[in-house]
Amino acid sequence: MNVRTPKNDTPRSAAIASGVSLLVMAAAAAYSYGFVHDRLIVPDDSAATAANLGTFSALFRTGILGWLLIIVCDVIAAWGLYRFFESVNRSLSLLSGWMRLAYTAILGIAVAFLALALLSAEHMTPNDALAAESIWLSLRVFDFVWSVGLVIFGLHLWITGMLIFQAPTAPRWVGVLLQAAALSYLGVHLYKIAVPEMSLWFSTLKAVLSVPMALGELSLAFWLLLKGGRAAPQPSSIPSDSANAELKASESAS
Repeated sequence: MNVRTPKNDTPRSAAIASGVSLLVMAAAAAYSYGFVHDRLIVPDDSAATAANLGTFSALFRTGILGWLLIIVCDVIAAWGLYRFFESVNRSLSLLSGWMRLAYTAILGIAVAFLALALLSAEHMTPNDALAAESIWLSLRVFDFVWSVGLVIFGLHLWITGMLIFQAPTAPRWVGVLLQAAALSYLGVHLYKIAVPEMSLWFSTLKAVLSVPMALGELSLAFWLLLKGGRAAPQPSSIPSDSANAELKASESAS
C-alpha cells in the first residue's frame, strides 16, 4: 500500500490552509470595512459618526470581530505561504512571511483604536462635541496606521509574485496579477500617508485600483485551493498496448 508521508503532504496542506485563509479574510474584510465601516462612518462629520457608533454599537462590535478574524487568517496565511514557497526560494519565502506578520501586527494596533472609538461612543453623553472629536481622532489613527501596514503588505505581495515566477508549476499570470496588486497598494497608501487630504480624483483612482488589488489576492487564493501543491502527473511505467505489440514483433523477427 502506498502511504503518503506528512512531509509529502506539506505543500498541498499549506496551499489549502493559505487559500482558505485568504478567502475567509476577503469575506471578513468585505463585511467589516465594506459594510460596517462604510455604513457607520460619515466622512467629515464627527458628530454623526459618534452618534452612529453609539446607536449601532452592536453592529460596530461585529465589525471589530471581523477584523480579529482577519488577523488570525493573516497569521495562518503567512505560515502557509512560507511553507508552500519554502522549496522554491527559502530566503524570499521567509522574508515574505515576516513581512506579512509585520503587517498583521500593525493591523492589530490599528484595530485597538477601533475598540477605543467604540468604548468612547458607548460612554459619551449626548451632544458631547469633545467626545465626538476624540472618537473621530481614534478612527483617523486607525486609518493612518492601517495604511502604514498596507505599504508593508504591498511589499509582501510583490515578493510573493516573484516567488510565483520562480515556482515551476505556478502560472505566470497569477504573479502578474499579484505584482499589479502590490503596485496598487503601494501607490494608494503611500499617497494617503503623504497627502492626508483626499481629492475627488484620488478617490476615483482608489476605486479603480481596488480591482487589481482584489484580483491579485483572489487569483492566488483560488489557484492555491485548486492547483497548489498537487503533484505533477508522472509518466506511466506500464507499457502501452502499441508498445507491447512492437516488442512482440521484434521478438518474433529475431
